[in-house]
Amino acid sequence: MLNSIKEAVKKLDELSKQKKICVISHYDTDGITSAAIISRALSRWNKQFSIKIIKGIEEEIINALPEKEILLFLDLASNSLDYLAKKNTEIFILDHHEITQEIPQNVTIINPLIFKEEPISGAGLSYLFAKTISQENRDLATLAVIGMIGDTLETDIGKLNSEIIKDSETIIRKGLLIYPSTRPLDRTLEYSSSPYIPGVTGSFKGTLELLKDANITTKNGYYKSLTELTDEEMGSLITAVMLRCANTKQQTNLIGNLYLVKFFNKMEDAREISALINACSRMDCPNISLGFCLGNKKFKEEAEKIYIKYKQHLISALKYVEELEKITGKDYAIINTKDYVKDTIIGTVTSIISRSPVYSEGTIIVALAYNKDKIKVSARIAGRHGRNVREVLSKVVVPLGGEVGGHPNAAGCLISKELEGKFIEELKKTLEIEVVKV
Repeated sequence: MLNSIKEAVKKLDELSKQKKICVISHYDTDGITSAAIISRALSRWNKQFSIKIIKGIEEEIINALPEKEILLFLDLASNSLDYLAKKNTEIFILDHHEITQEIPQNVTIINPLIFKEEPISGAGLSYLFAKTISQENRDLATLAVIGMIGDTLETDIGKLNSEIIKDSETIIRKGLLIYPSTRPLDRTLEYSSSPYIPGVTGSFKGTLELLKDANITTKNGYYKSLTELTDEEMGSLITAVMLRCANTKQQTNLIGNLYLVKFFNKMEDAREISALINACSRMDCPNISLGFCLGNKKFKEEAEKIYIKYKQHLISALKYVEELEKITGKDYAIINTKDYVKDTIIGTVTSIISRSPVYSEGTIIVALAYNKDKIKVSARIAGRHGRNVREVLSKVVVPLGGEVGGHPNAAGCLISKELEGKFIEELKKTLEIEVVKV
């Protein structure tokens, strides 16, 4: 794959002497960090370029893209090759999502699935591309680590990701997987939704009781942060949390690596940075998250304000979903929020629910939210093992004229609002058939 990246860099260099580059990237953490890496690299490379941040790819979006420019897609487009084949320009794709179509002549694609490489994020690919352009771009490795965390790939670190982590200023420590690990423990535990801790999440009293059970006390009136705990204190805290999660499926996912990255000259929890970037985009401010990634202090202040609003929206959405009547069956749940939950946060809501103790391992959760004349659909698998939700969703959506993007454990799509009833009906049938097969 690294040789293919070298060839792609040479090809882009030649083509860009005649044409401007149009960068199109996804609006989640992985996409934003990818865009930040590539924009910095292109700027240092003295290339002319523009950037578009989008929620997802549809035929109309591709049709509107300029043919007088080179198109460079980041963290998307692997499943839109049929549309891209019709564009009269050269196209480059740095993406890690599944490929289901023939690769056209005008497309140069770098995707780890083609080369049977280890899983790597879009930001990781963008970093390898930038590092191939110039070793000067090694300072962008931190953004690649944040993108990796944003795409939850930190549990499967192979050779490529290990090299990226080495290039960055990342500190790794084993511990309880709650974030931010750099803030006082009482606040971190009380507001922890991933993992959800029964009797503690959302309860100040429950948080203090847990810290008392773990024999963790205040110093000068303040609790330590997670990263400041001694090994003995960390062990006691993990035990106290695991006892409260004893009847849930979360125990195996409570312990792992904490990643601390240097951001704005301060060591920060990569998960918290990832969540903040994601929040800005979900609140329709991807320009703020991109500016934040590029080190703009003004955008940092704006991003922190937006993050607070986002968390308020998220809490309201979770409360609404908790009380909403759902369509349920054997190992599946369909949650139709209509226009009560923003389409930009429905994916996050679905992810949080899939990690909560509410649904058993392997349950497919499909959530819907209105987006003007369309419906955003997000599908997740509860736990880490079960059916391929991307395949399940494709069986319903493709016959209706749509397309699905994502991974086996997390997928999504857009459908026309007028197909709402038909989609739900066909989805129920497919889910029931899939259960019978299993």
